[in-house]
Parts: sequence; C-alpha cells; structure tokens
Amino acid sequence: MSVNRLLRVGSVAVASLGVLALSACGSDPEPSGSSSPGSSTSSTGADCPQGTLNAEGSSAQKNAIDEVISKYNEKCADVTVNYNPTGSGAGVKQFNANQVDFAGSDSALKPDEMTAATKRCGGNPAIDLPMVIGPVAIAINVDGVDKFVLDGPTAAKIFQGTIKTWNDPAITKLNPGVTFPSAPISVFFRSDESGTTENFTKYLKASGGGAWTGEPAKKWTGTGAGKEKSAGVAEGVKSTKNSITYVEWSYAVDNKLTIAQIDNGSGTPIELSADSAGKALAAAQPAGTGSDLALKLDYATKAAGAYPIILVTYEIACTKGLPAEKTALVKSFLSYFVSKDGQASLTDLNYAPLPAEIQTKVDAAIQAIS
Repeated sequence: MSVNRLLRVGSVAVASLGVLALSACGSDPEPSGSSSPGSSTSSTGADCPQGTLNAEGSSAQKNAIDEVISKYNEKCADVTVNYNPTGSGAGVKQFNANQVDFAGSDSALKPDEMTAATKRCGGNPAIDLPMVIGPVAIAINVDGVDKFVLDGPTAAKIFQGTIKTWNDPAITKLNPGVTFPSAPISVFFRSDESGTTENFTKYLKASGGGAWTGEPAKKWTGTGAGKEKSAGVAEGVKSTKNSITYVEWSYAVDNKLTIAQIDNGSGTPIELSADSAGKALAAAQPAGTGSDLALKLDYATKAAGAYPIILVTYEIACTKGLPAEKTALVKSFLSYFVSKDGQASLTDLNYAPLPAEIQTKVDAAIQAIS
C-alpha cells in the first residue's frame, strides 16, 4: 500500500488522536499567518525573512526534512536551512548547548532534558512539536526470504542475542514453509544515540514478554555491530547476507530490504503499510501540556491490523528566548513544514503526513513562539 493512502486513511484512523490532542490543548485558534517585520508571505503561508537557520538531530527524518527544505527554498530563496542528521541524542545536546536553533528528535524531551532546554531558552519552556510520522521497520537480508514474520518475544530474543541462528525453532514456527539457513544472525544497531533506538527498545520492552532485559534508551544495550545513523544500519543489512536491523521505514524501502510482518497477538501477522501505521497511531495519547505536544505511543497494542512499531519525530524549539532574527527564521520554516504544502511533500517518501487536527495544533504552537 502506498503512503499516499495514509493521507486518506489518516483522518479516519487517527481521528481519536486528533480529538485527544484537541481536548488536551484547548480550542482551535486559526493559524495566524502573520509575517515578521521585513518579511514577505508566500502563497503557501510561509513567511520569508532572510538569514541562516541551523538544526541538528534525528536521522530518521533526514529524507523528509531535506525534501521540505528544498520545497521551502522554492518559496523563500533568501533563507538557508542547514540540517545535520547526527541522531536524536546529539541533536538535543546541541540544542541545549545553544549550538543550533532547533533540534529534531524521535522522542520527546525527558524531564532532565526539558530542564536543560528551559535554561537554553533563557528560562522559557521548550516545546516538542510532532512533525513527521515514521514507522520503524525490522528489515532483513536473507536469500530466498521475501516474506518474514516476527512477534515481540522473538524479535526481543534476536536483538538481545538469545536467538543466534536463522533456523531457530522460534523463527521457523512463525514462518511455516520458509527455509532458513543455519547461519548466524548478524544484527546491526545504531551506534549513535538515537530516538529510533529508544522507540524500538520501547517496543521490545513492551511486547517482548520479558525477553528484552534492558530499559528503553537512546543508547543500544543489545547485541550486534554498530553503524552510525539510519543510513548506516540500512547499508549494513543491504551489504551483509543473513543480517537484520531496525530502521525507519523509508530507509528500508529505499534499500529494497525485506520488511518483517509483525504478529501483535491479534491473530494475523501485520504488514507495515499506511493503513496499519495509522491504526497504531490512533492508540496514542497526549503526554504534553499547553503548547508542548508530546505523545505517548502504545507499543504493546493488540488492535487488529495495527503495526505497533512507530515513531514520531519532534522538532524541539524555544517558546521564547531566541534573538528576534532567529525567532523569525524558526517560525517561518516550521510554519511551512507543518503547512498543507509542507506535509504533502512527505507522502512520496514513505513518511506519513500529520492528521489535519494535529497540524492545526502544531501550527498554533508555532505561531505562539515569540
């Protein structure tokens, strides 16, 4: 199923999420669309100041944000946006160290990170702005295996290192009729601090039946060989027979890797698709307050047809505290990112656009930045 379908499915599949977000954040103010002094407003609603904007973080959203930057520069040619995909952990650290103007993270700020971010923002709160929905694929490279099923406990044992060979009975039981080699399983993981790792280990912890012994974190604690960033683990599997990794969906598709169907306990293995990701997103709950739009995802959902391993990439920004010229740049770019045009540019890249209800709340939070 193409991600384009999610644009149609999303409004239905995540309707409950939108209602929850609306109830958590109050009434629906109309996007202001106001321009900063000396700027022009494009037909897309993007304000166009002049200057350079620097950001860093999530590599899972790299393909998405690169596309948005390209489209934004068609409207706002006098703004340079630099995005360094060093990983969520590095992005948050650089933001809190006042080295970048906003950060991309595949998990919302933790309390200690929020405390540091508030200090970086001159004593003003920072906010988590959900911007990109990117399902996490479990991707493999095994000759002759183009359909592969995993459940939570088996996935946890593979990535923990308890299951070591492809013909392990736990794997063959989930995949009747498929012939697996007796070869060792080569696991690749993110060596950098990664929000994708944190989201994936939340899934392993919630759905692994106790097989995952570590705690969810940006730093990997399981077995395997480390590779930097999403591109690194995807390339590692692509070039290595009998290997497996976890990676944001678009990277698995781009590298033509076999993507595991997930048995979430509902009775039927679930293929990663637009529809199944949307159904899982519907189980999310608001976790932030005010303009902070953090979400709590249910990694152990047993809803029929719900693919449980999804992540939301947040753009982390100051509500106040940046110099006026930087504030204008942040508002201009993020306003375009969340706009109808900005989100529409993601649909052909195996990302999911935000539901309309969430777009409205994110836009309102961006317009409130001062």
